[in-house]
Amino acid sequence: MFAAENGLKGDPRLQAISDAIRVVPHFPKQGIMFQDITTLLLDHKAFKHTIDIFVDRYRDMDISVIAGVEARGFMFGPSIALAIGAKFVPLRKPKKLPGEVISEAYELEYGTDCLEMHVGAVPAGERVIVIDDLVATGGTLSAAIRLLERVGAQVVECACVIGLPEVKGQRRLNGKPLYILVEPREIDGCC
Repeated sequence: MFAAENGLKGDPRLQAISDAIRVVPHFPKQGIMFQDITTLLLDHKAFKHTIDIFVDRYRDMDISVIAGVEARGFMFGPSIALAIGAKFVPLRKPKKLPGEVISEAYELEYGTDCLEMHVGAVPAGERVIVIDDLVATGGTLSAAIRLLERVGAQVVECACVIGLPEVKGQRRLNGKPLYILVEPREIDGCC
């Protein structure tokens, strides 16, 4: 669900967040309208709005873990975790964690990828929010859910700053709710 459909309709913070995201046409390949959140991070007010909205949502939900998907989930997850009194657990690409890991492979449009986390990072029964910057198909978030559920965690919701309006991937999120702040921006007259 989009934040504007869940009590934040007309909230000027959402427009500030959207306005702070730069659109880079044809990156990394022709036809892609890349949503660059690095400009959001440069705008301290818009970045704070982003964190505040997520914190307001999750503060009273008894969340014990914020799991951030590499790499852009790492930019939002630790701040949210700190503010709500939860721990942050990174979900990394293969061979990035030094200890014993548990892995979950997933399909990409052309090939496969994998997420890993340290064994023991999330004990059974912990209540988890999975965070990433953008959801398009839901494949990465679905892999994160499967990985966390394999260790007995309860994934409460997935959260993304940006999500496609049709969010085709929602049906692939194993029935877990999906909370999105803004839709992707486009450049007028482009592409």
